Amino acid sequence: MEHTLDTTMDPIWDKVGRLHAWLDAESDLPPQQEVLLRMLKLSEEVGEVAQAVIGATGQNPRKGRTHSWRDVESELCDVIITAMVALRTLTPDAAGVFDTHVRRVAARSLGSAEN
Repeated sequence: MEHTLDTTMDPIWDKVGRLHAWLDAESDLPPQQEVLLRMLKLSEEVGEVAQAVIGATGQNPRKGRTHSWRDVESELCDVIITAMVALRTLTPDAAGVFDTHVRRVAARSLGSAEN
């Protein structure tokens, strides 16, 4: 299935493409290693979400409240950005792949009224 989405008017995917290009330009790693490390970066970012939630709830009595819920929001945004860049690393048509996938999940979860 071919995924195509015109991203020329999409400022978010434009920025994702620019971040992807910047990371590629700054990397001195072999391409396959760079791909794997970008996928692993997601785990790091998800761990930062967990750390922020623990800090926002004060779950660790030794440390107390070390984060706010705004910190959690910020860390979640980092996860999303990292995932978008990772997807762009795998395919130049990241926007189309993502759009198709969201539509499929919405149709499956919300029914055909969402299409």
